[in-house]
Amino acid sequence: MPHAEIVVASAPSLTAVLFGLSGCLVDFGSLARTDIAPDTETHATPGALKILQSLEEQGMPCAWLDELPAAVATPLADVLPRWIKAATPATTRWPAPHACWQALMDLNIERLEGCVLVSGEPRLLQSGLNAGLWTIGLASCGSLCGLSPAQWQALSEREREHKRAKATMALYGLGVHSVIDHLGELGTCLADISLRLLKGEKP
Repeated sequence: MPHAEIVVASAPSLTAVLFGLSGCLVDFGSLARTDIAPDTETHATPGALKILQSLEEQGMPCAWLDELPAAVATPLADVLPRWIKAATPATTRWPAPHACWQALMDLNIERLEGCVLVSGEPRLLQSGLNAGLWTIGLASCGSLCGLSPAQWQALSEREREHKRAKATMALYGLGVHSVIDHLGELGTCLADISLRLLKGEKP
């Protein structure tokens, strides 16, 4: 992982990273289909805080976006560092590209090249694809699994692998560029996209 982070830091090709909130940075996806504010403590998903710290150290512009009501999204985001802000809600809903473009405008990003969206929500990922971004899907988080961490851990390894494989197939079927299990694997994945960009590849 340190090697991956060095590659990301030295490659000038990445421009910005956008994240989904629920089912990506926080909550593991169990609230992805609800509009009720959480009444228990929510936690960042595995690897979320570490990768955000790494991206902050690199000076990488980042923002999160979600379609949940503010009364739900704001408490969910409380666990995140204050420097990563919510994107301004777009008037057009996913999978239209407007939300991703609005998030990049909020960050004062001037070009789409090198912009990445990370999410476990298929509709948001489709929005990123429609916007012309690189997309990374999360197989064990988000609405495709829709489980809390406790529910996920309660599954047998075979059940987890079945859900993970089914979600991976669905995400690649959507057309995403990469699929990882959780955000703990994101550093290596971003390094790979950096190298692909340096070779002239486009999303």
